Amino acid sequence: MKPNEQRAKNAIVLIWVVLAVEMVVLISDYFQYELLQTAAKGGEITAEAAAANDARVTLFAVVYMIAYAVSAVTFIMWFRRAYANLHQMVGGLSQTEGWAAGSWFVPIVCLYRPYQIMKELYQETEKILERKGFAAKDDFTTNYLGWWWLLWILSNLIGQFVFRYSMSAESIDELIISTVVGMVGGVVGIPLAWITVKVIRDYSRLESVLYETKDEVETSTL
Repeated sequence: MKPNEQRAKNAIVLIWVVLAVEMVVLISDYFQYELLQTAAKGGEITAEAAAANDARVTLFAVVYMIAYAVSAVTFIMWFRRAYANLHQMVGGLSQTEGWAAGSWFVPIVCLYRPYQIMKELYQETEKILERKGFAAKDDFTTNYLGWWWLLWILSNLIGQFVFRYSMSAESIDELIISTVVGMVGGVVGIPLAWITVKVIRDYSRLESVLYETKDEVETSTL
């Protein structure tokens, strides 16, 4: 087994960074919504105001994409090592180590396999520790993993809609719809960030115990 605590910490920090950027984007989207509403009602909008809005929205979108990409990398690095460590303790897991990373990028498969692997991480680790005499805490449960995955899927669907719809939007009404849906996505990102951090922290706590028991077993066999 390889240490995974630092990767967990990195993933958590980047999730909070993404959430912070997402909140800034949400505020920016609200300002854009107000501007579009003014235009929809026949109000006058100066060229300077429109240009400033476009520049702000573009800047925050780029910053968000960079933060999101880095966060995705750190999360997958943690996720893959966690599954690789479990492979060292359990034979016959449902997937190979590579799928812990690759499953996020394969169409259709990405809709269910990462969730299956995460659930397997929880369940198999708990079984190992129970056999070694360690009782899992009450907050270590797979009950909320379904909510985590539902929010993840919803957030990605919203993101895909906003990106594609905004690229073809021409009228003010279409821009308003795109902006409002984007704001909804920002709101969804709040519970998603919280529950993702909880998923990482809860598993990381038991993985650290698993790592310690692995060392004890190796020492006792020398």
